[in-house]
Amino acid sequence: MPQSEIGTLAQNTRDVYEQKAAAYDAQRSRALFEARWLARFTACLPAGGRVLDLGCGAGEPIARWFIAEGFRVTGVDIAGAMLDIARGRWPDGDWRQGDMRELDLGEAFDGIIAWDSFFHLRAQEQRTTIRRMARHLRVGGSLIFTVGPEDGERSGTFAGQPVYHASLSPAEYVALLEDQGLRLTGFLAEDPDCDRHSVMMARKDRE
Repeated sequence: MPQSEIGTLAQNTRDVYEQKAAAYDAQRSRALFEARWLARFTACLPAGGRVLDLGCGAGEPIARWFIAEGFRVTGVDIAGAMLDIARGRWPDGDWRQGDMRELDLGEAFDGIIAWDSFFHLRAQEQRTTIRRMARHLRVGGSLIFTVGPEDGERSGTFAGQPVYHASLSPAEYVALLEDQGLRLTGFLAEDPDCDRHSVMMARKDRE
């Protein structure tokens, strides 16, 4: 795909999520195939700890799972329509519209998750966003996010519309994390027990 088309696709991805929020929410599986990874992640967190959900969407099923487990969730999403649905479900929840590329909450969290969201950023945006995520994570906290199995750019679909995906190499992610004081604690490419998701998890050992 030509770079000009990739750039347009990346820019349009936000609009797709805004316009198709209800359609996405209706089709999003509630089966929680992510449960094994979520349990591994939360086992590293203090009971009732604060979790930052980047790209939280409408809150189903991941934010719901954290809330049910007693964690205090702050959900951030670029699409206001997604957050409207989340607020309808949890009126007292902490739902904030924002772009993870510009994350600057002035707060620290026990855990950060970016599931099926971080990989919509372009390669250089991912590099800078990892630094932003690290700044929002307490020492001893854990980060979990989904990536691609290898470096490259791809076109996917969302509610029948084309969307952008990108990934760095696993080795580069590890190097970026280590540079920010995070140590890799788990990685599996195309996990067959997690709907073929490639999942990366790390712990912050130092500032």
